Amino acid sequence: MIPELKKPSVIMSDRGRVEEIIRNMHGAGPGALQVISDFDMTLTRFAFNGKRCPTSHNILDNSSLISEDCKTKLANLLSHYYPIEIDNSLSVEKKVPHMVEWWTQAHDLLVQQRIKKDQLAKAVRESDAMLRDGYEVFFSSLKDHSIPLLIFSAGLGDILEEVIKHNGVFHPNVRVFSNYMEFDENGVLCSFKGQLIHTFNKREGALLNPDQFEQLQDRPNILLLGDSMGDLTMADGVQNVQNILRIGYLNDKVEERRDAYVGSYDIVLEKDETLDVPNAILNYITGGK
Repeated sequence: MIPELKKPSVIMSDRGRVEEIIRNMHGAGPGALQVISDFDMTLTRFAFNGKRCPTSHNILDNSSLISEDCKTKLANLLSHYYPIEIDNSLSVEKKVPHMVEWWTQAHDLLVQQRIKKDQLAKAVRESDAMLRDGYEVFFSSLKDHSIPLLIFSAGLGDILEEVIKHNGVFHPNVRVFSNYMEFDENGVLCSFKGQLIHTFNKREGALLNPDQFEQLQDRPNILLLGDSMGDLTMADGVQNVQNILRIGYLNDKVEERRDAYVGSYDIVLEKDETLDVPNAILNYITGGK
């Protein structure tokens, strides 16, 4: 049906079910589809030439806008909390308080740096952030078929928007739900807006935006893209779902996390730095094949 599903990086626990969902989506057409996606390490690359690519948080962490002392403190937070985030032996409930601590402390450190809004675009330009190979086709296909792309990110909304704009693909069909910065009258970061969004509370973020989903209630088919177990709940705010296809990027700690991903995502992409599989599925759904 879709040759890309035979790539070595693709794992499916139930190929027949995946193909049935895709056929249903094809039958309903692009007018019934919406795409809900994570950003960091899902739409962006995890690594390039053996080197880790930065997340939206990392872009700031690695920039000249941050003091060396702050960089050290942020790195210490990462080394302490990231192993907790990806530890399969811990329940989500056990992880959540640690994630809140991590994000809160990191955001407090960023506020202390008195970052200026007009410096963000430069930080992105000078970073090693990269969207996954095939991103032009992905964003263009969604725009051309008027398919909404809802991005739920635990990263920094201001930064990830700059990444998308820098690559020239921030189209009108793209909506972002993330942690956004608050700037004072001088354009200096003074706080963060709204509820904190971390890896494991994207469901709450979705449910806090019922108006967005009400506008999309005539789109009961969902293509969901993520790279963590927390991303699986991003579509929980959607009413009357008919078909949902969950695609998970397994970027890191592959051996110990494979079983959990294969048991939760319909399609798992192991160490795949491209959007080839989502693009092929979108091409089929929109009548390209």
